[in-house]
Amino acid sequence: MRIGLKTAQLDYVIRVHENPADPALAPWNRLLAQQSQPTPFMRLEYFRALHESGSAAARSGWRPQFLSVWHGDEMVAACPAYLKSHSYGEYVFDWAWADAYQRHGLAYYPKLLVAVPFTPVPGSRLLATDEAARQVLMQGLEALARQQTLSSAHLLFGTAADHQAAQAQGWMERQGVQFHWQNRCPEPYAGFEDFLASLQREKRKKIQQERRRVREAGIWFEARQGAQIVEQDWDFFYRCYQLTYRAHHSTPYLSRDFFARVADTMAEHWLLFIACRADGSRVAASLIALDPAQGAAYGRYWGAVEPISCLHFEACYYQPLQWCIEQGYRRFEGGAQGEHKMARGLLPVPTRSSHWLAHPGFKEAVADFLAQEGQAMRGYVDELESHQPFKAPG
Repeated sequence: MRIGLKTAQLDYVIRVHENPADPALAPWNRLLAQQSQPTPFMRLEYFRALHESGSAAARSGWRPQFLSVWHGDEMVAACPAYLKSHSYGEYVFDWAWADAYQRHGLAYYPKLLVAVPFTPVPGSRLLATDEAARQVLMQGLEALARQQTLSSAHLLFGTAADHQAAQAQGWMERQGVQFHWQNRCPEPYAGFEDFLASLQREKRKKIQQERRRVREAGIWFEARQGAQIVEQDWDFFYRCYQLTYRAHHSTPYLSRDFFARVADTMAEHWLLFIACRADGSRVAASLIALDPAQGAAYGRYWGAVEPISCLHFEACYYQPLQWCIEQGYRRFEGGAQGEHKMARGLLPVPTRSSHWLAHPGFKEAVADFLAQEGQAMRGYVDELESHQPFKAPG
């Protein structure tokens, strides 16, 4: 499908793709590689695995509407977009907005969402060869929302360039925060003990105590990367992953078939930590995503078959951080939310989202809300910054 668009750049063509496996999207990964902040989660293989496994498909409330912009035979811009019939799996919460629409007899769903399903990892969302193409892509998103008489459109966890393009179209900005670890610069940490030495005494002692409890429970870890992760490992990991959701009386977003597909097509992007007892029996697993080119690692999923004190911290933070230091990685992103991560050396990092609402009255109300929320968020981040876990310089 093509989108009709009145623009000064009449030689651009905008297309809508209802399946990420559309052969026309073949240039996607090459375009992604040109962006300022590519991540493995924006690769076409990742989206295809989500769609083909049924994890993010029309029947689960995620109807693909990927956009591409063409200049002659060249794809000069593209983005993942979905028609959403709910707000699950997004990590930027707009339930109150949907409720307000409903109370006024208006339909909030479906809405248009530019995001990676179930993956709150900041990175490039509007893939473009230049700013002109990125702006046309933004115009295409708004045109698509208007043509389908949607309530709203949303761009989540993009880069500064993405959100600047959205603001140029009059979209509203929303602020959030995550917690990321950065390797020391210009002199990287020599080892985990070097990293611990940079922390304040009480933070360092707490980590040492937590790690000691895991060791005293007789737990040791093995790390498997890429093709080293065999099907039996993936099976055990998925069992742990399911148990985490079950403990919260919920259902996993991702199917076993999804992980089989990304293991097959993106093996080099996965690192699995497996916790074992002295007798070799497995008790927990933590899955990390890797971007070797960027020197970045991303904490994603974990689970355990039995409760063991401090095992979560060891599997999800200390083992990954130790691995990142040993491998010379620059960054470890701990995922959404969690002030407790600061005590483990992960510091607050602002995140952004952009929003367009069709209804003028609701747009004005949401703009007022975002202004107040943004002020509160800036105060919150300032408060977090005042509780740095690291020693003062000098």
